[in-house]
Amino acid sequence: MSKNYLITGGAGFIGSNYVHRLLARGEKVTVYDNLSRGGASRNLAWLQEKFGENAFRLVVGDVRDAALLTTSSREAEIIVHLAGQVAVTTSVTHPREDFEANALGTFNVVEAARLSERRPLVIYASTNKVYGGMDDVAVVEQRTRWEYQNLPFGCPETQPLDFHSPYGCSKGTGDQYVRDYHRIYGLRSVVFRQSCIYGPRQFGIEDQGWVAWMTIAAVTGRPITIYGDGNQVRDVLYIDDLLDAYDAAVERVDTVEGQVYNLGGGPQNVMSIWAEFGPLLEKLLGKPILVARGDWRPGDQRVFYADIRKAERELGWKPRVGVDEGVRRLFEWVKENINLC
Repeated sequence: MSKNYLITGGAGFIGSNYVHRLLARGEKVTVYDNLSRGGASRNLAWLQEKFGENAFRLVVGDVRDAALLTTSSREAEIIVHLAGQVAVTTSVTHPREDFEANALGTFNVVEAARLSERRPLVIYASTNKVYGGMDDVAVVEQRTRWEYQNLPFGCPETQPLDFHSPYGCSKGTGDQYVRDYHRIYGLRSVVFRQSCIYGPRQFGIEDQGWVAWMTIAAVTGRPITIYGDGNQVRDVLYIDDLLDAYDAAVERVDTVEGQVYNLGGGPQNVMSIWAEFGPLLEKLLGKPILVARGDWRPGDQRVFYADIRKAERELGWKPRVGVDEGVRRLFEWVKENINLC
């Protein structure tokens, strides 16, 4: 039996991929999006071409509009909250905009869910940035990457929160509201603290979506600037693996509601942002890539990779697409869709 989904940010990278998956298996979907991101119209056109203009309900709206959001989510059984401001650098230059989109927007989502008679499940896309700089965690520098000295499995969910940037503050505020609405109001919810997600239909920009941004820049010949030493390490997770986790949360809602999970590639899918990713990209491109260098950016962690063992145990989930395969798929998609990028 089909379920009724509302996807905030449904025309974005993660949202459009999930909408595609849901429509392909016959779910009812409402896309709620303000269409402010550059790729939103392209993603909507792709979905309409694949499934028809009337295959899903489109609400052009902002999560800061509490009344419209509440009305639009009235029939939803599952709300996947993906909308918001996504870049640390933008949050530093426009902190009020960041707060309103992320903190207030998420508050509006949980309030809409609380007021709904359907008791919807809320899946919230949080971020690893809620852990801040993790200054209390020792790191060591190897030849091509930084690593945790004493966290072989990566950062666990028990790591103290430390919102080190306006973006971390706003996303962390939403993170805590979603958790506390479960405790106080019985909201059915799951928080996913996501690492670097990448894949097709990610129209990355320099400030956000670095794997896609550098891949697009390399293929199209745009300039690339590496900030910091290029040895910063991130765990990366291919989009299909992320969506598998969303599905697992829906399937196991009775046992996982109220929980928080780190979702990333884990220690098996890490790479430094240029010392290791650069050669991989050059191999796919077939030629060297010249890059400029810049200073460290505010809030940039030397190391982050997630301990994903809790998600593996409780969701029955683990990443299936490795770094080499995932980057190759993204590279091929960019080449085939260069007119969109």
